[in-house]
Amino acid sequence: MTAHPQHTDAGAQVTRAVFYMVGSALLFGIMAIMIRLAASELHPFEIAFFRNFFGLIAALPILYRHGFGILRTDKLPLYFMRCTIGIISMLAGFWALVHLPLAQAVAISYATPLFITIGAVLVLGEVVRIRRWTAVVIGFLGVLIVIQPGSTEFSFGTLVAILSALMGAAVAISIKFLSRTEAPDTIVMYTTLIWVPLSLAPALPFWVWPSPMVWMWVALAGFLGTGAHMLWTRAIGLADASVIAPIGFVQLPFVALLAWLVFGEAIGMALVIGSAIIFASNFYIARREAKLARRAVTDPDIVSEPPSAPR
Repeated sequence: MTAHPQHTDAGAQVTRAVFYMVGSALLFGIMAIMIRLAASELHPFEIAFFRNFFGLIAALPILYRHGFGILRTDKLPLYFMRCTIGIISMLAGFWALVHLPLAQAVAISYATPLFITIGAVLVLGEVVRIRRWTAVVIGFLGVLIVIQPGSTEFSFGTLVAILSALMGAAVAISIKFLSRTEAPDTIVMYTTLIWVPLSLAPALPFWVWPSPMVWMWVALAGFLGTGAHMLWTRAIGLADASVIAPIGFVQLPFVALLAWLVFGEAIGMALVIGSAIIFASNFYIARREAKLARRAVTDPDIVSEPPSAPR
């Protein structure tokens, strides 16, 4: 028996997407450590600007390799909308990374795939049935365990982290729209070009010139962030956002380990239990969607499940 060509191609795409997503998660994890180190001197909004400034420098070889033709697009309004939402997510995320325990801030960020599922229904018109909605509800219960509303662990920073996750979902959906017609490198170039001026305005009221060591931290954050963004954009372009996003969960144990080694941050049981529930929810969603995608490829007659079927 030989594999169906379409099935083989689809499997190869998903495999590449998984590797890209894992690489992206690890680079974003190291970037989180750089942000926390730079926060010893700089406000999170200024760190965000430097991340974008050095990120643009890191992205310039793309422009050199492809030429200015890579900037041809008829999607500028969508780029500006995506970048505006992305800046809100970034500023909120950087603020949370500085003011919350790193592992907690990262754990809350993994509510993003849950918000993506909701957005896929509202924006992309996807049909989501009872099984997937159940997984989303269970995932949000995991988020509640992590943030512990009503306890001393709950703070304004927790709400900021949730805002970042919500805006991150909107970014992922907009990337999916753009990736239908735009090359990954085009998306990265426009994102970095627009982010620099957008992030400068909120940074100016808190401006402090970094010391030599902090210059190194923010420069590394920029280069790592752009590298992670390149990998993430490619992953999202190769597989559905709701399928591939949970793979990035590898970032959480990685960041938790680094936070323990570098900053001595302990990991509470509520964080472990809540994170496990969030991961299980996201994993189920990813597995369910991948199964449906494989069925659609191997059996052309399967267009979608009947309305009464659970999902």
